[in-house]
Amino acid sequence: MDPISSSCFSLHIEENARAIIEEQKQDEQFSEIIVSCRSLSYYEGKKFKTLIPQILAATIAASFHIVVGISLAYSAILLPQLMDAQNSTDIDAIPVTESDRSWIASIIVIVAPAGAIAGGFVMDSIGRLNMIKLAAIPSALGWVLIATATNVPMLLTGRVLTGIASAWGTSPAIVYITEIARADMRGSLISVAPAYASLGMVLAYLKGWFLDWRLVAWLCNVYTILPVILIMFIPESPAWLVSKGRIEQARKSLEWIHKYQPQPEHKSESFAHMQLAFLEKEQMLKAEEQQRLVGNNASKKLKMFIQPTGYKPLLILSGLFFFQQFSGIYITLFYAVTFFKDVGTDINPYLASIFIGTVRFCMSMANTWLMRRYRRRSLLVISAAGMAVCMGVSGLYTNWIHEGTTNQNWVPVVMLLLYVVTSMMGLLSIPWTMTAELFPLAIRGVAHSMAYSVANFIMFASIQSYYSLLHIFRGSAGIQYFFAVISLGGLVYSFIFLPETHKKKLSEIEEYFQHHTTYFSLNSNRTKTSRNNGSPQRKPIVKNTRLTEKDFIKACSGQNEKMINNKV
Repeated sequence: MDPISSSCFSLHIEENARAIIEEQKQDEQFSEIIVSCRSLSYYEGKKFKTLIPQILAATIAASFHIVVGISLAYSAILLPQLMDAQNSTDIDAIPVTESDRSWIASIIVIVAPAGAIAGGFVMDSIGRLNMIKLAAIPSALGWVLIATATNVPMLLTGRVLTGIASAWGTSPAIVYITEIARADMRGSLISVAPAYASLGMVLAYLKGWFLDWRLVAWLCNVYTILPVILIMFIPESPAWLVSKGRIEQARKSLEWIHKYQPQPEHKSESFAHMQLAFLEKEQMLKAEEQQRLVGNNASKKLKMFIQPTGYKPLLILSGLFFFQQFSGIYITLFYAVTFFKDVGTDINPYLASIFIGTVRFCMSMANTWLMRRYRRRSLLVISAAGMAVCMGVSGLYTNWIHEGTTNQNWVPVVMLLLYVVTSMMGLLSIPWTMTAELFPLAIRGVAHSMAYSVANFIMFASIQSYYSLLHIFRGSAGIQYFFAVISLGGLVYSFIFLPETHKKKLSEIEEYFQHHTTYFSLNSNRTKTSRNNGSPQRKPIVKNTRLTEKDFIKACSGQNEKMINNKV
């Protein structure tokens, strides 16, 4: 699932794409927004002090992600402790079968899509911060059920509730940060959320090392309640307040967020008042646009799904998610301690899991930089190749350890750490980002939800099948070889089918799917064109007088003022 990665990267892509929103139809309105945005950026102070309220609000809103990270990693510490108690003389031990263990680990994944969809509707009704507060209710109930569980159904119910809470608590935080953050700081502040989630995973492994699983569950209520208390000290999203007609509350919210903004020169009104006027104008244009698009009904969207630009991205993403899930990325997260025990290393499996969580934490912060700098295809190919090599070597040494032919027990742990590093570079994160990149704007919301649901069902299948795969491949070494082969399959699949989307406009991506299925066919067509024409023909240079997506992003970042003045 990684709802954290999916929500953060998807919103990051949405933010930078800005969707070429029906360019030919909306130039006048688009220009009006650009002028307002440019004006605001011109007057916006750039000193660090002006960012303090935004940083504070973002870190508080995202703090619920800590308990989300713990929820994801909790099965890794719960299952081995249940097994140890079952094999001892503990009269309070909960008997669990292999099937029970699979369900305890995987059930949190299967409830995520339904929780996210329901949460989206509620969030738009009650607000971003209120939605996070609401998420604390199933979270607290779930952890209490787990802490007091006397049987497997209680554990499963608790996991379902914490899964729903995870879906409810992540998206509102990301949306809130997107709506309050300064344009040039938005990506950095959004990255706080996955960093918190990775920190939660480390905390889960760390506590499981020396605390009983019941006590860990009780302590999770601290991470559930504390964000709710802190949220009471920050204002609601002004954009949401304006959308609900609560203008006075929106004004107070903006005054808090921009409390350190200097008084704009030659202006009688404050920066917060200027921002409020912009939000009101933007809301009015959105309302007009919604009214214009009333005719876009479900049947029209369904017709778009049977076009190549609709079904090809969905099929390609489904295949990519298959290789992502069955390459072991999430299996090693949900079964971390058990996985390291099966490897046979002398290193404490809880300590090894802490190392894994720490690496994920560090890589979650480095990932944003990698995604901005390097091409998607290159990252995916390097990632899959590195995962295959690391898992293959780890499996080889695991086999030798079990045969007693080597004493280098540290090698599998190092290889698995490198496996996590390479997975975070591409195969873990990029499939989630592409749910926002590959689909046409008109169906992107629905298509993103469909792709997200497909990914979660495949993840559920992979986590659920772990023990079966362990039997089929006769132990830890065999399943690591299986993960290595699947990673190689992901490399080949990405090389053949995956289009390059880095720094591509959405219209270019749509054009690709309209005429191509494999990446090779694109290059083949280019070669044929070159041969037929003798040499590639240069297109005449035409001065662009239209407002483009890049212009919009630069304007909202306070850049390229001269360019915008010339175009508007």
